[in-house]
Amino acid sequence: MGASPRAASPRVRLSTLLPLTLPIVLAVIAAYVQWITMGLPAVPAIEHLTPETATQPFGFPAWIGITHYVNLLLLVLLARSGLQVLMDHPRLYWNVHCTPGTEWIRFTPVQVPLDRLYTAKDDARYLTPWVGLPGGRHTLGLARHWHFVSALFWVLNGAVYVSLLFATSQWRRIVPTSWHVFPDAWAVFVHYATFHLPPEPNGFYQYNALQQLTYFAVIFVLAPLSILTGPAMSPALVNRFSWYRRLPANRQVGRSIHFLVLCAYAAFVVAHVTMVIVTGFGRNMNHIVLGTDDLMRFGMYIGLSGLVILVLANVMANWATWLFPRAIQRVGDALVNPVIRLLLARHSPRAEYRVEDISPFFWPNGRPPTSAEWKALAANGFKDYRLKVYGSVENPVELSLDELRAMAKQTQITLHHCIQGWSGIAAWAGLPMAELMKIVRPKPNVKAVIFYSFGEGLEGGQYYDSHTIQNAGHPQTLLAYDMNFEPLNAVHGAPLRLRVENQLGFKMVKWITSVEFAEDVKHVYAGEGGYAADHEYFDTMADI
Repeated sequence: MGASPRAASPRVRLSTLLPLTLPIVLAVIAAYVQWITMGLPAVPAIEHLTPETATQPFGFPAWIGITHYVNLLLLVLLARSGLQVLMDHPRLYWNVHCTPGTEWIRFTPVQVPLDRLYTAKDDARYLTPWVGLPGGRHTLGLARHWHFVSALFWVLNGAVYVSLLFATSQWRRIVPTSWHVFPDAWAVFVHYATFHLPPEPNGFYQYNALQQLTYFAVIFVLAPLSILTGPAMSPALVNRFSWYRRLPANRQVGRSIHFLVLCAYAAFVVAHVTMVIVTGFGRNMNHIVLGTDDLMRFGMYIGLSGLVILVLANVMANWATWLFPRAIQRVGDALVNPVIRLLLARHSPRAEYRVEDISPFFWPNGRPPTSAEWKALAANGFKDYRLKVYGSVENPVELSLDELRAMAKQTQITLHHCIQGWSGIAAWAGLPMAELMKIVRPKPNVKAVIFYSFGEGLEGGQYYDSHTIQNAGHPQTLLAYDMNFEPLNAVHGAPLRLRVENQLGFKMVKWITSVEFAEDVKHVYAGEGGYAADHEYFDTMADI
């Protein structure tokens, strides 16, 4: 029997684990050496402040408490949906090629077999709904909707917080203004690392140096890293800004850093909650919940009630997703697609790579068609293949593979972005869709181009997907018949597959049988514009 598709405990390469953990281990060792040889270092004297004697900003205005709670809620949704997305390709790499065996961490016991066809979909794992949002296997589309919507509101909430932070004097509590903060923070760290609790200031009036540096790092280092590395996985954005994909070196570096930032958030939350409890839970809850500095328990009760609401909100999120998946898909599209259109849809980005950049391995996804028609065509070397182009066009045609090869040929070496997370660079050659459109002459009412496959979808039935007429005319939209300077093979889409380099891979239909130009997509199967959108509730726009 094969391994269970549920996520397994992580397997980490030592070559990556050491650089990640060694600095922390060395810091703890140094703290113990200092304590044993010189004793605990002195920490800055604690002032007992009151509203009358405080010279720095103090207290927690209502806007801090509100944004703090909203941030926690959205971070939980982001983490749960993000882990669900990760499990669809449960491997992280430092290289863009994603060659099996080169991952630095994997959340699956499976080593990719090389003696049989093993697709990226076969490699997908799943999480229990107690952890993942929504949990279960092949729920990537719904997880992405939750992740993107949560990210959108998380960024807005963060923008409100940072704006108010600098619009008031509260920034002085977070942003260090003296280099003394570093030796002072080290002194506090030595106490914590050796399990000695240093004299703690009243957080209502001031933070200790280590707290200040930690809060600063979370707000001004971790949050920007999250925001920058997320879009590093967007094909449209990194194609538009060629310099952007070099910031994290490649898509997989961005994906790995994005995961490590999540781990850093988790570590911060554990440490933060621990210290809130250890240093006076009731009083600290009054600080952030009520904005008061007293020992009453009212703030604690409200805070705990807020945590119960947070748990219930997550339960409701899972419940709504499983019961109303189409509604979740459409709400996600309605909120996120306008942002994508604003940032990306007006542009025609293109990115090219070199021959030496071609990946040694390119993950297969989807299994070759089982239809008798495709098998008969393949057995004859596709000599009898005819691409049917029809619909709302002035000149419908049927073209053989030889006729397609005799037309204008374009070669491009590009990076493939799979919605599951893997990537790979390959050379593609074929007929630009823009040239085909010149021949068939779409009518003015055409808004969609629909590509039909000989292949079947995961749940049975014909696979298809669609693109806007504008995207069909993109300079890198190609009907490819060659891959890596050889005729396209059966696994990767022979005789003909689509390449649309500013889109994610599921939009690039393989084993194409026909192309339809239409006014819309409502007449095709479930009417959502693609097989994955129909059955797995994928995004209708796949720029990111």
